[in-house]
Amino acid sequence: MLEQPQLAETALVQCLNLAYGLQVRELSFLPLGADAHTAVYQVVTSDDTPYFLKLRQNHFAPASVLIPSYLHDVGMSQVIPAMRTQTGDLWVWFDPFTVVVYPYVAGLHGIDRPLSDEQWCKFGATLKTLHTVQFPSAMTADLPQEQFSPRWRERLTWFLAQAEAQSTADPIAAELVALLTTKAAELHAIITRTTALAEQLQQQPPPFVLCHADCHGWNLLVVDSDRFFLVDWDTLLFAPKERDLMFIGAGLFGNVHSPAAEATLFYEGYGSTPVDQAALSYYRYERIIEDIAVSCAEIFDAATGDADRRQALSYVQSNLARLRGHAKEMSKQLDRRY
Repeated sequence: MLEQPQLAETALVQCLNLAYGLQVRELSFLPLGADAHTAVYQVVTSDDTPYFLKLRQNHFAPASVLIPSYLHDVGMSQVIPAMRTQTGDLWVWFDPFTVVVYPYVAGLHGIDRPLSDEQWCKFGATLKTLHTVQFPSAMTADLPQEQFSPRWRERLTWFLAQAEAQSTADPIAAELVALLTTKAAELHAIITRTTALAEQLQQQPPPFVLCHADCHGWNLLVVDSDRFFLVDWDTLLFAPKERDLMFIGAGLFGNVHSPAAEATLFYEGYGSTPVDQAALSYYRYERIIEDIAVSCAEIFDAATGDADRRQALSYVQSNLARLRGHAKEMSKQLDRRY
């Protein structure tokens, strides 16, 4: 969320005091992230200790906090566990938000501070642990299962029809309409291709594992040449491992390493494993379709702030630019096995 939500800061400070015992001196909104339903703050207490505060509106998945805390407890150092309240809980309710507090870790995301070769190997090992560890069933019971759903393809098809059928005086929406109209044929072709892959995977799905499902460079917090953290666990689901592996070599970690170099280093840590090319291709295309559809929804939503809408438009532009690159990369990787 790029624009500060309208809330009573005094009441929020009181909530942090009652729930966590924090004596808040400063509460600073941080205009970060692509999720228009999540706001983050830096909190500084009277003893100069900084904390990271996350406010999640609408859907909150308890596993998004429970899973990284569990992974930390079993020895994974690349996660930041949530702090417990004075009653031992990992979150608290502050209407209409779920409040989660973390230790504040100063760093840059993996685009501005790319992973070193050694960190790429550690990143591979981190995802391997996530994909193979046995979690308590009660902790993961409410997590979704991959369905290869047509939801986002249908949603984008609807937005394409709207762009063709109407005009708008709103300048941001008008830019989006012009962009969708220009790229309509290309997007319809990708939707058709992705639908065919989804049907293939529904008939013969690869094995499912627990996936982070959003493990790109913007969700890696890199502190220095040794330490990094995988953050933002709001998208957990059970799916083929390719749901996570599709980010590797997809140009979402900066341009220090080539796609081939990223893959080589990552799989040194992850280990040798067969990669289902149909699943990899499906997820890369489906992710672009979803990102464009989500951005379209934000742009056409009058309740979304202009800063978030303008950012959403830039996401549509960048995702359209990625389409051709993915098509070329997938043709190169057709017979690759790791």
